[in-house]
Amino acid sequence: MSTTLYDEDFYAWANEQARLLREGNLTQADIAHIAEEIESMGKAEKRELVSRLQVLLMHLLKWQYQPDRRGVRWEVTIGNQRDALVDHLTDNPSLKARFPEAVARAYRAARGEARVETGLPEAIFPPACPWTLAQITNEDFWPDLSSS
Repeated sequence: MSTTLYDEDFYAWANEQARLLREGNLTQADIAHIAEEIESMGKAEKRELVSRLQVLLMHLLKWQYQPDRRGVRWEVTIGNQRDALVDHLTDNPSLKARFPEAVARAYRAARGEARVETGLPEAIFPPACPWTLAQITNEDFWPDLSSS
């Protein structure tokens, strides 16, 4: 099996491909691998969305279901995740169309993590995310048991 620069030195390959593209030299560019890498970058952006949501949703669940444990650290984490989530959606506006799917994936994991971190039974947490995009990203939204 022959190896290519793509297989041996990705950094060098990427710089070479960028040069070829800038020069308009598409015949020498490794189009198949370039397309694969661009697609991979898109998937990474979606994974970042799910990851941010997972952390945020888990902390919102803890905030709602353990009011006696609320503190500055949870508040800061929620605020930081909200800011990062809003920034990520601003940088990648087409991800908003994928938001329901991303929330469903992230919430499943967040619910399980909240169970472990709180020691509460998983059944206490709603089976689906109880909050909207507007609530999740609103810096003034702080869930409590009356908002469930």
